[in-house]
Amino acid sequence: MTTLTTSDDTGTAGVPELNAPAVPAPRPLPFLVGLALAAASGLAMLLAFPSYDLWWLAPVAVALLALACHRRRLRTGALFGLISGVVFFAPLLSWTNTHVGNAPWILLVGLQAVYFALLGAALAWVSVVADRWRWSWPVLVGLLWVGQEAMRGRTPFGGFPWGRVAFSQGSSPVLSLAAVGGAPLVTFVVCLSGGLLAGSLWSLSGWLRIGRGRAVEPPLSTSSPFRGGSTARPLLLAGLGVVAAVGLVLAPGVLRTSGPGGPGVVVAVVQGNVPRMGLDFNAQRAAVLENHVRATLELAADVKAGTVHRPDFVVWPENSSDIDPLRNADAGGRIQAAADAVGVPILVGAVLSGPGEGHARNAGIVWLPGTGAGETYVKRHPVPFAEYLPLRPLVEPIAKAITDKAGLLRTDFLPGETDGVLTMGPARVGDIICFEVAYDGLVKETVDAGAQLLAVQTNNATFDVDEARQQLAMVRLRAVEHNRDSLMASTVGVSALVTGDGVVHRATDFFTPAVIVGELHPSTARTLATRLGAAPETVMAALALAALVLAGIVRRSARRAAQHGN
Repeated sequence: MTTLTTSDDTGTAGVPELNAPAVPAPRPLPFLVGLALAAASGLAMLLAFPSYDLWWLAPVAVALLALACHRRRLRTGALFGLISGVVFFAPLLSWTNTHVGNAPWILLVGLQAVYFALLGAALAWVSVVADRWRWSWPVLVGLLWVGQEAMRGRTPFGGFPWGRVAFSQGSSPVLSLAAVGGAPLVTFVVCLSGGLLAGSLWSLSGWLRIGRGRAVEPPLSTSSPFRGGSTARPLLLAGLGVVAAVGLVLAPGVLRTSGPGGPGVVVAVVQGNVPRMGLDFNAQRAAVLENHVRATLELAADVKAGTVHRPDFVVWPENSSDIDPLRNADAGGRIQAAADAVGVPILVGAVLSGPGEGHARNAGIVWLPGTGAGETYVKRHPVPFAEYLPLRPLVEPIAKAITDKAGLLRTDFLPGETDGVLTMGPARVGDIICFEVAYDGLVKETVDAGAQLLAVQTNNATFDVDEARQQLAMVRLRAVEHNRDSLMASTVGVSALVTGDGVVHRATDFFTPAVIVGELHPSTARTLATRLGAAPETVMAALALAALVLAGIVRRSARRAAQHGN
């Protein structure tokens, strides 16, 4: 038995490969090359997301990180993953520091990048499996990315799924797979494509080394993820891998999404705008409410004049009434005037006081003409550190020490306990409030409860247009995933209608008052993704864990064989 020799940085140094020919193993790429690839991976992933929308760069980003981490030591793989994560998340989440300073942004970026560090270490750890079974490398890459996103979307404090690979694919042919296996399947296929690219580039790098007379082994021997027996075959395999990777991304485009559901309903989305951007829009609560009332009254006038179709219902955004309309008669009266004028229900985004001192609720209220407030949905997933402070006695002193904005969060928003399916005229509308659209299970539960349409109420006044566009990409995925025509209603933009095929209609400009009116088709059909729920992600995450265990077994077996051989 011959021990495979590698560079000092490889994660498999001194580990023999059973039944392998007595040749040196392929070395990892030079450290500085790996470092550059990790940084380039983060940049490429960033460019795949809105507002850049270069979705085809997502597989490239995955490939670059896989190459950087292949055959590395765990600590080096973790370092490369961390670098990739920081380069990606720092600009992607830059909207979080728009009005609250850099400290929360830095902490959030650091936390998210830690998950990429774990991913980088995992990619390095499974190198022994990829080297032994050449077909497994692309699959392992896809599984590990899904596993990383599953953890990041659940921990800590309920997780933060922003930046999932699937959310970069709003304009990609792969989006249609959301109807089959949801966001996890979209992520897996994109990352599987990236794994194929990584294998192809690895094969090509071996071919180049041979061409320059610097090979340390026969061309792409049994230690390489893609084997070959001549200097021409690695080049051929690399080409085939690239073709397979591209085909994997483009092929889902032939799938046809379900057509429109039942008879159409006319919906109106009111984007009232705020007097000025920033956290102090809360101090302008009366003005924000009046903006939405005024826009609705103008809509009613247009309907009466016959220039606009009468909507079946109207949707206002989150925080359109930060004055509790159930307790403040003036606020309730203004909303009632708007509902009476337009003559149809209005879904009002409101902040409700209590119960108890220091508590509030983020809610959607169905406001009916003539009768007033009706069904109410309370946001079930308040955002930690934005809508409430977890472990307040411990966290609050620390928060005050690192940012002068910590005092703004004096009220904890309490979570709701019931689903957001509300009767709006002829349709059953699933209310999703702001960041809730990022959570698979919450949206699925809303559809399971009978939602025929999805309405995402959001307030982007404290962020920027990039955040709004990133959120709209999530709405697009949910529309396809559950075959539900959807809408996004924002205080300042972007507001839009999205049909069940993921196509955006009548998107508004940012920081601009607007009213959009269009037809959506309620549906009761259940896609395969709706029926399967979390099962695809659970299976893939379990397989990722099994791959890590298998890599440990291979490493232990190799060490034992080496000891016996000595």
